[in-house]
Amino acid sequence: MHPFVLKILYKTVLRHKYKDLKSHDNVSRFRMAKGYREFMIILRRLIKDILLMTLGIFSAAFGLKGFLLTNHFIDGGATGIALLVSALTSIPLQILIIGINIPFIILGYKVMGRQFAIKTACAIAGLAIVLSTVHFPNVTNDNILVAIFGGFFLGAGIGFSIRGGAVIDGTEVLAIYLSRKAGASIGDIIIVINVVIFSTAAYFLGVEIALYSMVTYLAASKTLDFIVEGIEEYIGVTIVASHSEEIRQMIIHNMGRGVTIYKGNRGYGKQGEKNEIDIIYTVITRLELNKLNSEIEKIEPQAFMVMNSIKDTKGGMIKKRPLHH
Repeated sequence: MHPFVLKILYKTVLRHKYKDLKSHDNVSRFRMAKGYREFMIILRRLIKDILLMTLGIFSAAFGLKGFLLTNHFIDGGATGIALLVSALTSIPLQILIIGINIPFIILGYKVMGRQFAIKTACAIAGLAIVLSTVHFPNVTNDNILVAIFGGFFLGAGIGFSIRGGAVIDGTEVLAIYLSRKAGASIGDIIIVINVVIFSTAAYFLGVEIALYSMVTYLAASKTLDFIVEGIEEYIGVTIVASHSEEIRQMIIHNMGRGVTIYKGNRGYGKQGEKNEIDIIYTVITRLELNKLNSEIEKIEPQAFMVMNSIKDTKGGMIKKRPLHH
């Protein structure tokens, strides 16, 4: 390995992982290979995060300058506060976005950690720079189009930034912090914040603009969910059945999905019957749920199934295309 590459590895990965190293000359081949692999994983993740954050910044900036700003529509959260203050005063939006989000960045450092705070600060600063330097055309003045597509691009921008490990709207950080302190759910806190924002908008900007702004918020939140949670909705299925081996074979070979087997005891009735049984757990998409139900019914109609929604998955066979027969 080139000495320059080894030196970088020593400074970024090896020195922090192996405390016994005095210099990069003492690195064994195994440690060098392991450190290089970790370094490449970190580098790839960093490049991916930067690309997603950049895409998010330009998408949000286009939604703001191409749709919302010229029509005085607002969104929810910190971005909505910045838009509302910008509409009522002569303060540029880019300055307000930085100023309003500074407390959320500090809070994010305490709640989520240093790396999150640094990424968030870079994303917010990048959004402010793009807003002040890049020209976006005013796409349309039709109110309903502005509300829907302005919210779409803004929500996509926030979603891509979250995928990159940062936020360009600090309200979520505040909601997480308050939920831990007050015990309320994150969703309830965000709703309360946005009710205050839209009520203020109705008072200062008029009821009609406030109503259109709510449409903007709905479009942005739905787009954000779509970007963050993915296209497909995953379902975790737990199956308790007597013919567990047949069901396992069907899921693997028929549906092309992986399974996890748990050992358990089955009990029912007044006294219960403690019979050992294999409990099957698998993850499928919602589109495959009907097929799974049909195939299990063919094998054992009385099988007990528990299904729950999953936001996203990583690894395994779920991301791969199922087998076709």
